[in-house]
Amino acid sequence: MFQPNMFESHHHLLDHMSLHHKTSEDNDHQLDMLRDEEFESKSGGTDILENPSGDDEQDPNQRPNKKKRYHRHTQHQIQEMESFFKECPHPDDKQRKELGRRLTLEPLQVKFWFQNKRTQMKAQHERHENTQLRNENEKLRADNVRYKEALTNATCPNCGGPAAIGEMSFDEQHLRIENARLREEIDKISGIAAKYVGKPMQTMLSSSYPHGPSRSLDLGVGSFGPQSGISVPDMFGAGDLLRSVAGPSEADKPLIIELAVAAMEELIRMAQAGEPLWVPSTDNTIECLSEDEYLRNFPRGIGPKPMGLKSEASRESAVVIMNHVNLVEILMDVNQWSTVFSGIVSRAMTIDVLSTGVAGNYNGALQVMTAEFQVPSPLVPTRENYFVRYCKQHDNGTWAVADVSLDNLRPASISRCRRRPSGCLIQEMPNGYSKVTWVEHVEVDDRAVHDIYRSLVNSGLAFGAKRWVTTLDRQCERLASAMANNIPAGDVGVILTTEGKKSMLKLAERMVLSFCTGVGASTAHTWTTLSGSGADDVRVMTRKSIDDPGRPPGIVLSAATSFWIPVPPKRVFDFLRDENSRSEWDILSNGGLVQEMAHIANGRDPGNCVSLLRVNSANSSQSNMLILQESCADSTGSYVIYAPVDIVAMNVVLSGGDPDYVALLPSGFAILPDGPGQNAGGILEVGSGGSLLTVAFQILVDSVPTAKLSLGSVATVNSLIKCTVERIKSAVVCDPNV
Repeated sequence: MFQPNMFESHHHLLDHMSLHHKTSEDNDHQLDMLRDEEFESKSGGTDILENPSGDDEQDPNQRPNKKKRYHRHTQHQIQEMESFFKECPHPDDKQRKELGRRLTLEPLQVKFWFQNKRTQMKAQHERHENTQLRNENEKLRADNVRYKEALTNATCPNCGGPAAIGEMSFDEQHLRIENARLREEIDKISGIAAKYVGKPMQTMLSSSYPHGPSRSLDLGVGSFGPQSGISVPDMFGAGDLLRSVAGPSEADKPLIIELAVAAMEELIRMAQAGEPLWVPSTDNTIECLSEDEYLRNFPRGIGPKPMGLKSEASRESAVVIMNHVNLVEILMDVNQWSTVFSGIVSRAMTIDVLSTGVAGNYNGALQVMTAEFQVPSPLVPTRENYFVRYCKQHDNGTWAVADVSLDNLRPASISRCRRRPSGCLIQEMPNGYSKVTWVEHVEVDDRAVHDIYRSLVNSGLAFGAKRWVTTLDRQCERLASAMANNIPAGDVGVILTTEGKKSMLKLAERMVLSFCTGVGASTAHTWTTLSGSGADDVRVMTRKSIDDPGRPPGIVLSAATSFWIPVPPKRVFDFLRDENSRSEWDILSNGGLVQEMAHIANGRDPGNCVSLLRVNSANSSQSNMLILQESCADSTGSYVIYAPVDIVAMNVVLSGGDPDYVALLPSGFAILPDGPGQNAGGILEVGSGGSLLTVAFQILVDSVPTAKLSLGSVATVNSLIKCTVERIKSAVVCDPNV
C-alpha cells in the first residue's frame, strides 16, 4: 500500500544520499594514500609507513623521526598477517609480539600494518556502500517518475472520467482504485462459480436476499484469499469438533462478502434505531425487539427463522476504559477475543481470512470463524456458530464489527443456533475511553437448558448483549491494571515489584482461562453423571496431561455440580472470596489459618482482585501451602477461581519470571443470578433473588498419564465436592450474617 507522503520521503532519502556522497568525497585524500598500498599488496609486497595515524594510540616511547621510513614486507609476511587479520583484526600487545617473532618483524611494524589494513577495509566498505546508495537513488527516482505519471493518468472508478487528485489524498485515491479492482475480481469469481453450480451468482444471492443485494459492494479491502487459520490452544485430552469445519469454497466467497456487507448495514441500523424497532419493557429496565417491525425493516437477512428455533435479541451500551484501536484488535484477533471473553467463549477458531484490512489496520478485515458460546455450568448446552466477522471504519470515525451466520452455506448441517447480524459499534471518547454499543440477535433451540437456568437464559443475562458489555467493561479495567506501573499492593506481607505484579496477573489470567474452558457443557468433552437425575448431581470427566509445562503430568479428574440457593449472588461471592471464611468450606485446608500474602486490585469493585494466600497447616508435620486466587464480579455474574501453586515456582513469578511454566490445576466457583426478577419459569423458588452456583474441582489422581482411573478416586472426588457443597449451603443459607 502506497503511503500519502511517499514523494516527500523519497526526496528526504535523495538528500541523505547526496550528503553521504559528499562525505565520501571528503575522504578521497585517504583513499589516494591507500591505493599504492593496495596495489603493492596484490603484487607481493607492501611499503609500510612506520609512523602513520591509525585507530590506536601512538607508542609514547617511540622517538619521532625526522624522515619517514618505509619497509616492504615479503609475500609470506603479508599472507600470514592477512590470515591472522581474518581471525582477529585487533590484536593485543602479546599477539603482536608473537606474530612479529614468527615473521621476524618488530611489534610496532605489525601494529602499523594492522592499522593500515583496518583503514583500507573501512575505505573499501564505504566505496561499496556508496555504490549501493547510488543504485537505490536511481531506482527511487524512477519510481517517483512512474508514480507521478500514474497520478496524472488516474481515472475515477465510478464515472470513468479524470480523477480530481487535488480534492483527495493519495491514500484515498489508491483505495478507490483497489475497490474497483476488487469489484472486477468478484465479477470474475462469480463467472467461474456459475460454470460449476449451473446458475449465475446473482441467482444464488437472490435466494438469500429475496429483494436482491442492498447495494453495490464497497468494502475497501485489501488481499482476498485463503490464509492459515489461527486457533486458541486445545483443551488437553479433548478432540476439537470445531476443527472438522472446512473453510469456504472459492464459489462461496462472493456470497460471504455480500452477506457481510448486508450484516454491517443491519447492525448499524439496529444499534442506532429507537422505537418502534426497539420497545422498552414495562419497567423500562430493558429494550425488547419488535419482531414484526424487524421483518418490515430487514426483509432479506439470512432467510426465515427455522422451525424449532426461538429469537433472542438484546442491546446494551457502556463506556469502557480502552481506546478504539485496542478494542478492534481484541475483537479481530481470535486468541485475544477468546481470552477476554473466556467466560462466554469456550472455544473459537479462524477458519479463513478473506481480507486482512487496509492501511495497516483492520478496516475492511473479513474472516470466517467458528465459536462455541457457554454459560459456566454443565447444565446449559453450549451454542456453536459458523459465521463471518467483518470490521469496518465509518465516515464519522466509528468502528463496527459485525457477525452473521453462514449456515446457508452448509445445507446438510442442522444448526441449533443461528447468529443474525450481531456485533458492536465502537465510538472514540476522550482520554482513551470508548463507547461500545452491543447488539446480540440469535435464533436458538434452548429446550435442553435445565429448568433452574431457564429463567436466566430467557432474561438475556446468560448470552445477551448485557453479559458481553459488562464482561468487556470488567476486562478493560483488568487490562488497565495489568499495564499500570503503580498497581496498589495493599497492606500485605509480600512487597511486589512491577514485573512481579504483571507476572502474577498473567499467571492468574491463564488460571481463569483454564477454569472457564473446562467448566461448561462444551462438545469438546463429555460429562458423566455419577448418580440420580437431579440438578445438583456431580458430573465428572477425566483428561490426560502429557508434555504440558502449564499442567502437572498425569490423569486429571474434573468434577462439577450446579445448584440453586436462596441467597443473593453478592453474599455468596463475598463469602467464598474471603480468606477468613475459607476454612468453613475448604476441606483441603484442614482447618488451617489462611493468610493473604499478596493482593493486586484490578477493578473498581473491591472484590475484583488477585491474591496469593498461604494456608498455615494446623498439623505441624504438614508443610504450608500457597494458593493463587482471582475473584471478579459484575452485574451478570461472578467467579472465585483458585489453584495450589508450588512455592519455588511462585517465588520466580513474584520476581518477575516467566509464569507460563508454573503448573496449575484450577478449581473454583461460578456464581450467577437466578433471573432478572420474579419470573420463575415455572419453578417458584427460582427468580426470587437467589443464586445459581457451580462448583468445579480439578484433582490430579495419578501422576502417570497411562494409568487406569480407579473407582476409589472417583468416589473420593464425589465425596469431596458433595461435602463442600453442604458446607457452603449451611454457612450462607443458615447464617444470615454471612
